[in-house]
Amino acid sequence: MQKHISLDVIVAMEKQERVHLVNSLGGFKSVSLIGTVDHLGNENLGIFSSILHIGANPPLIAVVFRPSPPERDTLKNILETGFYTINHINENIYKQAHQTAARYDSSISEFDVTGLKSEYKNDFFAPFVQESSIQIGVQFKEKINITINDTVMVIGEINHIYYPENCLAKDGFLDIEKANTITCSGLDSYHKTLQLNRLSYAKPNREIVAIASDYKV
Repeated sequence: MQKHISLDVIVAMEKQERVHLVNSLGGFKSVSLIGTVDHLGNENLGIFSSILHIGANPPLIAVVFRPSPPERDTLKNILETGFYTINHINENIYKQAHQTAARYDSSISEFDVTGLKSEYKNDFFAPFVQESSIQIGVQFKEKINITINDTVMVIGEINHIYYPENCLAKDGFLDIEKANTITCSGLDSYHKTLQLNRLSYAKPNREIVAIASDYKV
């Protein structure tokens, strides 16, 4: 039997209860580590579950930042330098990744605190997470202020993609489950995934069939 929660009840909830509830409603989400560095060389690493696809041509990806204060070092560094990395989280590092949500002083690197290793590739300005199987180098393109709740959406263009061999299908599908990428729900629940199927492109009067991924070597 279903239960019901109205808007009035949501608004009247204790803050943390309301936050946990509403954050759970969007379902399973991508969760990644965003790596940045300021012009003084101070590295920053933060966990985000508000990352979403914007478009493929050009290849765009977005991140939503909660209101400031407190000051968001990740956002500050992105706007200051124009570069950042998005690093998928896997089963081996999810606890270290979760720890990056703690509010450290900007002079303290979350890489150092968690033991995760930063690495720089192809002269890209921002640090990647060495332990991450799928790493994305992103260049800042646009900042959108969302006035209804004082959040900020940052849109970036994908400049670099690093992934494990044998995870990219010939049709362009990147098998993130094969790369051991995990997902999350709410603010603190982490999950492994199990693919049910890949399905053919939906068109009127055409039967849906399973797609077998043929991977590049």
